Amino acid sequence: MKTALATTAMVFALLAPVQAKEVVDVADLVEKHGPAVVNISTTKLVRIGPDNHPFAIPDEKEFQDFFRRFFPGPDGRSGPMQEIPSRGAGSGFIISDDGYVLTNAHVVKNADEVTVKLTDKRSFTAKVVGADNRTDVAVIKISASDLPTLKMGDPGKLRVGEAVVAIGSPFGFENSVTAGIVSAKGRSLPSENYVPYIQTDVAINPGNSGGPLFNMRGEVVGINSQIYSRSGGYQGVSFAIPIDVAMEVVDQLKSGGKVSRGWLGVVIQEVSADLAESFGLDRPHGALVAELLENGPAAKSGLKVSDVILKFDGKAVEDSTDLPRMVGMTRPGVSVPVEVWRKGKLRSVSVIVGELPGETQAPTKDTKSYLRGGLLLSELGAEQRRELKLSHGLLVEEATGDAARAGIRVGDIILAVNNTEVGTVEAFRKAIAGVAVGKSAAILIRRGDNSLYVPLKMSGD
Repeated sequence: MKTALATTAMVFALLAPVQAKEVVDVADLVEKHGPAVVNISTTKLVRIGPDNHPFAIPDEKEFQDFFRRFFPGPDGRSGPMQEIPSRGAGSGFIISDDGYVLTNAHVVKNADEVTVKLTDKRSFTAKVVGADNRTDVAVIKISASDLPTLKMGDPGKLRVGEAVVAIGSPFGFENSVTAGIVSAKGRSLPSENYVPYIQTDVAINPGNSGGPLFNMRGEVVGINSQIYSRSGGYQGVSFAIPIDVAMEVVDQLKSGGKVSRGWLGVVIQEVSADLAESFGLDRPHGALVAELLENGPAAKSGLKVSDVILKFDGKAVEDSTDLPRMVGMTRPGVSVPVEVWRKGKLRSVSVIVGELPGETQAPTKDTKSYLRGGLLLSELGAEQRRELKLSHGLLVEEATGDAARAGIRVGDIILAVNNTEVGTVEAFRKAIAGVAVGKSAAILIRRGDNSLYVPLKMSGD
């Protein structure tokens, strides 16, 4: 027993110096770095007049007359247009001692006046230097000097389960501190695919937006931006913008007031396990090119539909969500090497990255045929192909069995099977015949204005 206790004590003694270097007490962190966190209040003037009450009024004349009667102007008639201030609040933090402040774009969006309040009670009217809606990052500037600033950390070194701290102004309660852990990294949200969000369980509420997320070394690793909630309040799932992504945007906003992003001109989709098998990949990874936009950078550079992009500019594309971020942060006009998997072989293509532009159901045909996989297909006529701007394709009239389980829908246009174009029912029949029971075929379909691959696994039913 004595030996075990002695060994345990020695282990803790060895660990203690490392922890003391890397971990800061939350109270010490707040005391040291809290003064660089600011409260932001905004004012937007909303015009209200006789036909613009703060609630909806139907267009019918009798309803408008009713509201004019019961809500008249001072003279007993409908009053003149008025401007009523609409107020908002958020958080931010100082990134340079000469007055640059980082916050969320949605905090200052459309604001007529932005006010920054420091912990020492000083208030400043701020100028919006620039805002980027895609990443929800904004830079504002106040006229002050010798301000406290924060040190930026490396979100790439964050570990899931690591402790983190947020400071902000939830519901207007200035410099409130909450703590939690990193729940996940690299989260993609439906609203935006240019940000690999940090997910935490730190309590974030309205007013926290734009505030810093700290690691336990007192470094900023993110900007608190969004919550997932069914009630409108905190429910244990919060998202922060990684600070390295934000700072890349900041540099462009400070230099030009706007952000220029790279653009490939492709529609991509995830590579599932079934698709990886059908393409001959050793594992599911990369971004599958489902569609090339006409005259886009990718089309001009030789990328092809069905290419699986595995590396972009030397960086591995593990998931399809990685690619938009890599491309977006690439300077337009640069030639970038792209490694793709094409017909069972690795190939390298040089793509000149472009600049991201600013922000029918197909008719049926009489000839039909039931085919393997539970599909009822018909061939497209010349007029249909012209209307759909397609050179070939088969219309899905019914999808049952394997096809229904794969997610193929009535109205989809099948363009290819395992990278072989199909323009006739017979061509489809031959292509699908070569797929063994229990294996999957990569079916390229056009759905509405989009193209995507669907793995059709053959059950033998």
